[in-house]
Amino acid sequence: MAGLSSAVAQHRSRSRSASLPSSRSHTNSLQVEAKLHKLKNWEASSLSTIVPLGAETLQTGLAGLAELYSCIEELIHSPLVQQTLFYNRNGKPVEGVLDMSVGLLDMCGTVRDIFTMIKEHVQELQSALRRKGGDSSTDFSINAYICFRKKTKRDIVVKCLRTLKQMENKIVSSSQIEIDAHHYLSVVVRVLSELSTSTISILRFLLLYLSLPAMKTKPNRWSLVSKLMRGGSLACRGGQQSINEVTCVDFALFSLGGHSRSSNNMVDLQMTQRKLQNLDIRIQDMEAGLVCLYRRLIQHRVSLLNILTL
Repeated sequence: MAGLSSAVAQHRSRSRSASLPSSRSHTNSLQVEAKLHKLKNWEASSLSTIVPLGAETLQTGLAGLAELYSCIEELIHSPLVQQTLFYNRNGKPVEGVLDMSVGLLDMCGTVRDIFTMIKEHVQELQSALRRKGGDSSTDFSINAYICFRKKTKRDIVVKCLRTLKQMENKIVSSSQIEIDAHHYLSVVVRVLSELSTSTISILRFLLLYLSLPAMKTKPNRWSLVSKLMRGGSLACRGGQQSINEVTCVDFALFSLGGHSRSSNNMVDLQMTQRKLQNLDIRIQDMEAGLVCLYRRLIQHRVSLLNILTL
């Protein structure tokens, strides 16, 4: 993002409006730039890794995004930004920002619901394994969970990833609309567009966390998605799999299913229960982060609507 704080400073030098708390606006602009830069660094680091993102890394991204929304919320309530958005409310750039807020709200709600469903199935599987111990009937519970995972990936996750890609393409197309390069509107729209892009990125990583086994990727934003669409295979390094918490449970369940009537059953059962418990905790943490993000998105859209309908 270029020049939010400098744009505020330039506008302040041209217009000595007594209603504009200039020092506060400039400070908030610097905060927005810093938060956005931090989130971009997180995304670049996440894209460059050769192992799937773990829950802890994703929680860091969610927390950073929530902080950015808080800073943006303060920014759009500044008189300068409110005036800029209101006087250009019928233009395509501002309409695009408002439309995107609806799409992001819907997608965040969908991703949150997916995590809730995964949590419920993990907890049901935990209960089944505790009740049944390690007898052959556990195969049914394991197969039910695995079938649910596959169905979620096939029918929901892939569709969501395609929708996110389409939304990102809209942002790129909107950026081609010519706005006076020295007009403060161009800076405001660019900031809000980059906020939307960061939100799409976080939601995409969350979906991939639930659906993608470990694999080596190029540092490209959608290479992971392409491999998911093709049903990519597991990659190993040095004979060891690099996997996240979800895939770790998958392997444990496959192992347990294969040993359901062997002497190794109890060992595999205990290991699987530990991994399920860990996944349950992680999923709940990210679900809470998504609930927080969803509230931020609601607040963001309400603020935009209030400004544009003054």
